[in-house]
Amino acid sequence: MPGQLPFDIDDSAPEGGLVARPVAGDNAAPLTISEIAQALKRTVEDRFGHVKLRGELSGVKRAASGHLYCCLKDEGAVIDGVMWRTAGSRLSFLPEDGIEVVAWGKLTTYPGRSKYQIVIEGMEIAGEGALLALLDKTRRRLEGEGLFAPERKRALPFLPRTIGVVTSPTGAVIRDILHRLADRFPSHVLVWPVAVQGQGAAEQVAAAVQGFCNLDPSGSKPGAKGSIPRPDLLIVARGGGSIEDLWAFNEEVVVRAIAAATIPTISAVGHETDTTLADFAADMRAPTPTAAAELAVPVRRDLLTALDELSLRQRRCALRPVELGRERLEQRVARLPRPAALAAQAQQRLDEASERLRRALADRAVEARERLQADSARLSAPLLRQRLASSRRDLAATRLRPALLEREWAEKNARLAALERLRRQLDPKAPLARGYALVCAPGHPIVASRALALGQDRLTLEFHDGTLEVTPGGTRDVPARRSTVKRSGPPRVDQPKLL
Repeated sequence: MPGQLPFDIDDSAPEGGLVARPVAGDNAAPLTISEIAQALKRTVEDRFGHVKLRGELSGVKRAASGHLYCCLKDEGAVIDGVMWRTAGSRLSFLPEDGIEVVAWGKLTTYPGRSKYQIVIEGMEIAGEGALLALLDKTRRRLEGEGLFAPERKRALPFLPRTIGVVTSPTGAVIRDILHRLADRFPSHVLVWPVAVQGQGAAEQVAAAVQGFCNLDPSGSKPGAKGSIPRPDLLIVARGGGSIEDLWAFNEEVVVRAIAAATIPTISAVGHETDTTLADFAADMRAPTPTAAAELAVPVRRDLLTALDELSLRQRRCALRPVELGRERLEQRVARLPRPAALAAQAQQRLDEASERLRRALADRAVEARERLQADSARLSAPLLRQRLASSRRDLAATRLRPALLEREWAEKNARLAALERLRRQLDPKAPLARGYALVCAPGHPIVASRALALGQDRLTLEFHDGTLEVTPGGTRDVPARRSTVKRSGPPRVDQPKLL
């Protein structure tokens, strides 16, 4: 029979015996620990086949195998929980300590620790308040890491050639963006299709942002066949919805991907009042996807108008100096006298000079004619022959005697020789060759001792072969002592003593 013991308990044996003995007819056989654990496991699983619990997560940890282990607790009790890897991969949020959740699954036991636990099949955040608390907690943690710092924000390109859009390809968002871009400034748009809500949406958005950033910056130009150009600007967009619908853009994986993007990013998630963590991480937040398209590109018509205005200003600036020069030239020309007035006086002087010239030429012609007639009377042939004969007679009568010239030259030569002898005799430096010396003070010769000025400290003695500078000593009445001699001119030789 089931539960029958393989041995009987001897009733006659005293209670508390040393050895347990089987007793015939006893149906209360002892159970093994595994048997009782399995019996409890079946009882719990049969009684509580599927339960839904609400509590606060505690001790959340994920094993290397991917399984999630945690505890669910309230004010009075704690129950262990385990979530296998396949179920954990379907979670739409990251479980953390302190989050109040609603979990559902099967209640079972764990014989290895003699504990009961719940095998969680699914888990949701318990209410919007708990969801907002989780959002605020995640925001403060990421903000503490500096992912939302203003200095990390980058300026958007003024006119991006290629715009990458991360959104759902079937929603109205992409149509609104394309329509707005076409109205403002037609641009090359690349769409990376992703799911914007539900399971796996956050991972797809993060992968799209990273995929755009990983494109080769030196890619081909937009529109080239077989090439994918790297965008100059990213737009992460989604339409409006509840906080649960927008939760994918609050996931840490999306926030970190946007913060690490190497391309300037605009976050356009939800409507005007919707705010996600992606808005804090992006370089620019747009209240709506349409507003993101307006922020991405300028208005082409406005640019053309501005270019026309600049071109007009450029032409005006180029023509302004010409106009000013023309005005100044016209003003100066107006102040100038007329050419006829300038030439009137000169014309009058020319007429007067022409008249005087005509009269002078006529007068000179008359005078020349008269002189010619007078000269012609004197230049008659008989008169010329007479004058020629007279000149020949005078020349024949003239005799040149060289003695007269020689005597005059000898007299002048004798006078010159006498002057040379007198110069040599009167030359004051001629006696120097006979041993005399010329004593000079600065600027004049000394001819007498009294002519020497008192306090004279330097004299110059000039010999026939050079000069000496000496310093006098003693007084005028006493012969001078030996003087200090400084020689200038020829090389120094031994000098005699000067007394």
